[in-house]
Amino acid sequence: MEIFLVGGAVRDELLGLPVRERDWVVVGATPGELLAQGFRQVGKDFPVFLHPVTHEEYALARTERKTAPGYHGFQVHATAEITLQQDLERRDLTINAMARDAEGRLIDPYQGRRDLEERWLRHVSPAFAEDPVRVLRVARLSARYAGLGFRVAPATLELMRAMVADGEVDALVPERVWAETVRALGEPWPERFIETLRECGALARIFPEIDRLFGVPQPARYHPEIDTGQHLLLSLQQAARLGAEPPVRFAVLVHDLGKGATPPADWPRHIGHEARGGHLAQTLCQRLRVPNEYRDLGMVTARYHTYCHRALELRPRTLLKTLQALDAFRKPQRFEQFLLACEADARGRLGLEDDPYPQAARFRTAYQAATAVATTSLLEQGLRGAALGEAIRRARLRAIGAAVRQQPEQGDTTS
Repeated sequence: MEIFLVGGAVRDELLGLPVRERDWVVVGATPGELLAQGFRQVGKDFPVFLHPVTHEEYALARTERKTAPGYHGFQVHATAEITLQQDLERRDLTINAMARDAEGRLIDPYQGRRDLEERWLRHVSPAFAEDPVRVLRVARLSARYAGLGFRVAPATLELMRAMVADGEVDALVPERVWAETVRALGEPWPERFIETLRECGALARIFPEIDRLFGVPQPARYHPEIDTGQHLLLSLQQAARLGAEPPVRFAVLVHDLGKGATPPADWPRHIGHEARGGHLAQTLCQRLRVPNEYRDLGMVTARYHTYCHRALELRPRTLLKTLQALDAFRKPQRFEQFLLACEADARGRLGLEDDPYPQAARFRTAYQAATAVATTSLLEQGLRGAALGEAIRRARLRAIGAAVRQQPEQGDTTS
């Protein structure tokens, strides 16, 4: 039995990056031998075991044979006779097909170290085309390493395009699409995930609502970048720059979907795109089985982001109605996430990345004034039910009006 450290741990160590997790390959062993040593088997598709102490994953060396379309269409062969090189050959990229032995020696049969140095994301073998998840994975790694100068090798990009043309990506199940997407959104350059998928044609098949944004113009007065798709990429970039968590980045991803459904005769204006965008965001979330936290934030951002951009123009009545529509009083954390998504949207405009965003402060002022309204005296007056609700609403309106009058009028309007 021989054990090798493989994959991402070797890759990131060579790049001088922190190692997030360690995976191991076991050569020359059987499942029974690992179980006898206290390992616990997990996974049904192929033999993967958890170490009894570290709980790190140890997989028996294996080969795979394509038997049907999609992610699950494989027959796995794992025996004690499978070599390390055979196991590495089935991996996606050369930079993931390296290993270290027990003495720390690098084993690199597919020139992964060279591709690390030259900053290429390159497939190991034509077997790459057998697994459509690899298209998403390459796009995700682009989002992780773009700042280091990594780009997809031309031959690999062509192979990804062929996979799209052959319908392989159409077999992706929603759970895998979402799992890779949410990981990509958390990477340092999430916009590269979208760009890479678009470059190979997969964006139109997996996220048609997002793909339709490219080539759709916006008013140059508010959007110097003009193209809605480019605005989306800039906004994702700003969300990462602002340190936004993945739910906020997802909200940025779907905030302008409605502009892709604007009739061309109405371009470059997009009247009503907020309502259209809310419906499209809901459809996308249903299709990919997006968790409620992401779905709800994405939908309210799509529907109400322009209200936030116009905060300095809004009357107290509209500010309060928007706070109520956002359910801000019951969900203050989501309200803050909404404001951050709107700020990323506002900053995601060519040449305006560093402009202030006082609109968020205006909405926070309105929220704080409204929540400071004391209800004790109203209850002491005997008000209940609808009468109490109306009294609270009027008190909040007065508080918001008084608070915003103390703030200077400044800022611009975006859409």
